[in-house]
Amino acid sequence: MSKQQGAVTGPGTRGVGTKGMPRKDRERLILDAAADEFGAKGWARGSTAEVAARAGITKPMIYEYFRSKDGLYLACLDRAGPRLVAAVEAAQEGPADLTRATRTLAAVFRALEARPLDWDLVYDPTLPPDGPLHTAAVVYRRELNRLGAVGVGAFLDAARGSRPVDPLDADLVTHLWFGTVSAAVAWWRHHPGQSAQDMVDRCERVFSLLRP
Repeated sequence: MSKQQGAVTGPGTRGVGTKGMPRKDRERLILDAAADEFGAKGWARGSTAEVAARAGITKPMIYEYFRSKDGLYLACLDRAGPRLVAAVEAAQEGPADLTRATRTLAAVFRALEARPLDWDLVYDPTLPPDGPLHTAAVVYRRELNRLGAVGVGAFLDAARGSRPVDPLDADLVTHLWFGTVSAAVAWWRHHPGQSAQDMVDRCERVFSLLRP
């Protein structure tokens, strides 16, 4: 994490002051600290006091900028979700063979490289099920799932040629794909020394073993 006008922030660190920092830069600093906090602990256990400490600001400043804990989380979510969706959407261009899987994973890894916990913000299981945060997260989840299902469908159609694909086969493969992406992101989180490119290279090696 780079220095920004006298403030240093990142997982497990404390900011050392943001006096004189432009509002836009301070807002980004708060969002980065909140993404670390909520991504690691979830909405339920995440603390605005901890976010303030990470960002080197006072807790009331969070409420001045974002009004509430939910407002802060929603700002993080609305920064993470569109970036992931756009990355996966762009990766759908190209052949509908197994390289589509590696393209999609590469897009996810590169979108997450700056903020690896953004994935956890979108798929946070601790969000209140009937609240606006869950509703907002579901919008991004559904779009990511839709793109995944479309990709799987295109892959199966290309693989089977003129033969029809059993809908239940397609449903199973779609679930396996979703599990693969989630597992790859989780594995990466437990191996923080791996760069996005390292993960892309690793997945390409693994998928090369699966090619006929």
